Amino acid sequence: MFGDMMNMMSKLKETQKKVEETKKRLDTVLVDESSNDGKLKVTVTANRTIKSIEIDSDLLVDKEQLEDYLILTLNRAIKKATEVNETELATVAKEGTPNIPGMDFLK
Repeated sequence: MFGDMMNMMSKLKETQKKVEETKKRLDTVLVDESSNDGKLKVTVTANRTIKSIEIDSDLLVDKEQLEDYLILTLNRAIKKATEVNETELATVAKEGTPNIPGMDFLK
């Protein structure tokens, strides 16, 4: 019994380390998103940090249009980045979850 507890604790610590490593790695995973007409392009990390924004000069004429483009395109990029982030972290957590009786709902 005590050995099983030690094994589970060890596995949980190992999983925690893998989760932290995955979070660091997700800083290097880039998600690109463009407006439908390609006039605005954004790149964010899978941890949802904006890395770059490219704006076509046509958009610089109309402030409201540029704001709309930024909101729509950034929201789509953030949504994609969140999906990548959650999928990666869930995979690592699921792989490292010890078999605890009554907690098989995680699998």
